[in-house]
Amino acid sequence: MLHRVIFSLAALVLLAACNAPSPRLSPAQLAALKPADSREAQLYAQSCKACHTRSESGAPLVHDHAAWDPRWDKGLSTLLGHAVLGFQAMPAGGQCASCTRKDYEALIRFMADREEAK
Repeated sequence: MLHRVIFSLAALVLLAACNAPSPRLSPAQLAALKPADSREAQLYAQSCKACHTRSESGAPLVHDHAAWDPRWDKGLSTLLGHAVLGFQAMPAGGQCASCTRKDYEALIRFMADREEAK
C-alpha cells in the first residue's frame, strides 16, 4: 500500500513538472538577448530593449512565454497594430521611427520567441 502511495505522489510530481512554466531569465540574461540579424539587433537596442528587459516597465519581457503566449494568441496582426498605433503603455511606433512593417514583425517575433513560419 505504501509503495502505491509513493508511486502516485512521484507520478504527480513528474506531471506537475511537465506543465511548469519555464523559468524567467535573469536581468543579465535579458540584457544579453538580441536578434541575430544586425539591423534588427540595432532597432531592438534603440527601441525595444529599454522596456522589454525591465519588469518594472510593465511591458512583456523578451522571451517570457507566460507574458507573450496570451498576446500571441491574438495574432501577429493585432500585435503589429499595437506596436504601430500604440496600446496601453506602449507608445505609438514603439519609439522606432525607422521601423518598417517587416521590422516590427521580426522584432515582435524575436521578443515573443516565435520563429517565422517557413
